[in-house]
Amino acid sequence: MAGAGDFDLYRPAEEHEMLRASVRALAEAKIAPHAADVDESARFPQEALDALVANDLHAVHVPEEFGGAGADALATVIVVEEVARVCASSSLIPAVNKLGSLPVMLAGSKELQARYLTPLAKGDALFSYALSEPDAGSDAGGMKTRAVRDGDHYVLNGVKRWITNAGTSEYYTVMAVTDPEKRTRGGISAFVVEKSDEGVSFGAPERKLGIKGSPTREVYLDNVRIPASRMIGAEGTGFATAMRTLDHTRITIAAQALGIAQGALDYAQGYVRERKQFGRPVGDFQGIQFMLADMAMKLAAARQLTYAAAARSEREDDDLTFYGAAAKCYASDAAMEITTDAVQLLGGYGFTRDYPVERMMRDAKITQIYEGTNQVQRIVMARNLP
Repeated sequence: MAGAGDFDLYRPAEEHEMLRASVRALAEAKIAPHAADVDESARFPQEALDALVANDLHAVHVPEEFGGAGADALATVIVVEEVARVCASSSLIPAVNKLGSLPVMLAGSKELQARYLTPLAKGDALFSYALSEPDAGSDAGGMKTRAVRDGDHYVLNGVKRWITNAGTSEYYTVMAVTDPEKRTRGGISAFVVEKSDEGVSFGAPERKLGIKGSPTREVYLDNVRIPASRMIGAEGTGFATAMRTLDHTRITIAAQALGIAQGALDYAQGYVRERKQFGRPVGDFQGIQFMLADMAMKLAAARQLTYAAAARSEREDDDLTFYGAAAKCYASDAAMEITTDAVQLLGGYGFTRDYPVERMMRDAKITQIYEGTNQVQRIVMARNLP
């Protein structure tokens, strides 16, 4: 029988709830007022970046030795969750900073860590993650980008697609094939590529359904020559590092889904209290109450699973792969259901851009797709049943 202490491992501590309160206040004051315009104009949320950097919330996961906050996995989840509650595009600033830099933290040399994590912690640079390609999405091992050794350098050629914050970020963790014969079994390596490297360029921003404020572009690598010292870990370990990274960062996507869903639920609750039909608030009708109850139940379950996964991420538990995939899959499915129901609760108003729930519904959809589709998450879970 599990002891009570086992359950304390993923219950937010007092400092976590203090962090939540401060991030929520910041998000509502500095980020929420711009969220609709960021979406409508499909522009980068500079106001959010400025506010997050000013409050050291843009990359809280960076260790203290490199100037970061050294926040644990649950604290990072809470930051992403609370920003996503008001603006999903803005929440991708801390989320993708972790995704892009975590390979360096997990496998990079101390020199590499100092070189790239220090400016990240200061807010001088953003960090993106370049794994997917035009013909290598769910089958990431099918990538074609090559890195060929040339003395003390590597020369990279290829195209990366669906790269979040591409063109805005200064640094990119790039996965490339170094041994075509071995592929995922020791033939893929990881590198840090800088935006300023000669031969790096970007495609036009994708025209997306949601998260319009976060630029998604192709990254073109045309004879990009970088020092061998920018390899993350040993040659051939890149694919393992990429998969290990996703075990941790899928939890931040779950956090983003939680935040989007919470924002939609909060707005819908307020709306049904005020909206009157048949002489009474629509929230007085049992059918509406049951919808809200189901939305809140799904959100509570998703939050508990996500926080449990965050605790496993912090401890690097053996069952992290399962829990990371489960949290991302369940929370994103729940977010899609909750935001869809929020639109329904607002009726015709929910279908207009004058109200935020339609944006939340559009934003929620991507959480079921990126960092591995939910179909892939189920494959991952099935292969790693605890």
